[in-house]
Amino acid sequence: MRRREFIAGLGGAAAWPMTARAQQGQRVRRVGVLSSNDENDASARATLLAAFTRALAELGWTEGRNLRIDIRWTAGSIERARARAEELVGLQPDVIFVDSTAQTAALQRETRTIPIVFVNVSDPVGSGFVAGLPRPSGNITGFAYAEPTLGGKWLELLKEIAPGVTRAAFMFNPDTAPYARSYYLPSFEASARSLKIEPTAAPIRSYAEIETNIISLGRQPGAGLVAVPDISMYNNREALVSLLTRSNVPAIYNDPGYARIGGLLSYGAELLDLTRRAAAYVDRILRGERPADLPVQMPVKYLMALNPRTAKALGLTIPPTLLAIADEVIE
Repeated sequence: MRRREFIAGLGGAAAWPMTARAQQGQRVRRVGVLSSNDENDASARATLLAAFTRALAELGWTEGRNLRIDIRWTAGSIERARARAEELVGLQPDVIFVDSTAQTAALQRETRTIPIVFVNVSDPVGSGFVAGLPRPSGNITGFAYAEPTLGGKWLELLKEIAPGVTRAAFMFNPDTAPYARSYYLPSFEASARSLKIEPTAAPIRSYAEIETNIISLGRQPGAGLVAVPDISMYNNREALVSLLTRSNVPAIYNDPGYARIGGLLSYGAELLDLTRRAAAYVDRILRGERPADLPVQMPVKYLMALNPRTAKALGLTIPPTLLAIADEVIE
C-alpha cells in the first residue's frame, strides 16, 4: 500500500508532517509503532491501531498538533521485525508501542534507552524484557497477555464443547512464540492429565507444517487442537480454520477473529482494552515518567466467542453454560 493511501485510509494514524510545531508553538512528540500485523490487514488498522490513537487523543495527544506517529508493519516476520525495529530506533522517537513478543525482542536488540510499551506479550519476565512485573527495571514495560494457567483453561473449554476429545495438539511456532513451551504448555499438560486427554506439542514453522499436522490430526479419532497466541498462527488464520473444519477437528483459539471466520471457539484477553491501557502508559512516559517505574500489568478483561454454525458442522452441541457466558455468538 502506498504511504499516502495508507494515511488517508487510516485517518492519519501514520506519520504526519510536523507543521503544527510552528502553528502551536509547542514541542511535537514522536511515537513509534511496531506492529506484528500485515499493513493490508484492515482489521488491525481499524481496531487495535485506531483504539491506540483514539486513546492518545483523549489524553491530549493529537496528530498534526503535538504528536507524530511513525508506523512500521512486520506481517509476523522475524527478519522484517528486526529491519523495521532498526528503522524506528533510528528515528529516535520519545517512546515506542509494540504489539507482540517477537517484535518486542527485535526492539530490545536495538535499544536499551528508548522507552518501549508492549501489549500481547505472554511471558515478559521469561522473555527477558523485564526483571519483574512490579519493577520492570529497564526501558521496557507494558501489558502482558495472560497468566500461564490459560494453557489449561483452553483445554478445559475445548473438552467442554467437544467432550469426545481424547487427544489434543498444542500448536505454535517456536520462532514467533518461543514462550509457548515454558509458559503455557505446563498447565496444558496438567489439565490434560486431569481430563484424561493425551497431550501433544505440535511446533510448526510454515503453512506446509500446519497442513501436515492438521491432516494427521483429522485421521485420529477424538483429536482436538489448541492454537496458542502466536502471530504466525493469526496471520494464517483463514487457512488454519478452513483446514481444521475440513478435517473435522474441533479447536480453540485465543482471539475472536478466528471465530468470526469460522473457528469453533475462542477465549483470551481483550486486546482492545490492553491497547487503550497501553496508550495511558505512553502518555505517562511522554509526560516524564520512566518505564522502570511503571509495573507490568495483567489483563482485566477476557472475551469468549462461539460459532454455533461451526459447532453444528462438527456434530457438536454447545453447552448452555458456555452460551450463557459467551461475549460473542457468531450467527
